[in-house]
Amino acid sequence: MKCVPFIVLFVLTLVLNSCQSEPSLQRYFVDKSESKDFVALDLAPSILNIDKSKLTPNQKEAIGSFDKMNILAFKLNDKNKAQFEIERASVNSILKDEKYQQLMKFGSGKEGASVSFIGDDEHIDEFVFFANKKENGFAIVRVLGKDMNPTMIFNMISVLKEADVDLAQLKPLQDLMIQ
Repeated sequence: MKCVPFIVLFVLTLVLNSCQSEPSLQRYFVDKSESKDFVALDLAPSILNIDKSKLTPNQKEAIGSFDKMNILAFKLNDKNKAQFEIERASVNSILKDEKYQQLMKFGSGKEGASVSFIGDDEHIDEFVFFANKKENGFAIVRVLGKDMNPTMIFNMISVLKEADVDLAQLKPLQDLMIQ
């Protein structure tokens, strides 16, 4: 019976350790979406208002692989400069995790943009666009889908150029930029 408290303690330690989760962008989005310094938007493919009959087969495949887009933006002002640095460092730290593979990077660490993804080259589940500018703030865009690849993203961008985007869904982001 002397082993019972030890076994209980061991099992409890295992359970508590398994409950700790690594930082992720999904968790970051959830944690920050209600903060006054952030604007969060979730966009469905319906925002595009696309006449699918005019799309090429490759464009149809690209749109079909797209599930949703999450946007989180931090608007920098005179009162939150220190918080901006903390938040930007936090996002950079999350994106350094080995599950996020960097596709390309523009600019420097203090100002610029990067494109990362989760998955392998032909079966990407998530694209992440992270852009920051020390005068304005930063934005993170998560494009979630099924079996996407870099070519599909470029095809989707070509569709976006022709889309009749429902700007009412972007109103919270527009309000952030005007302030």
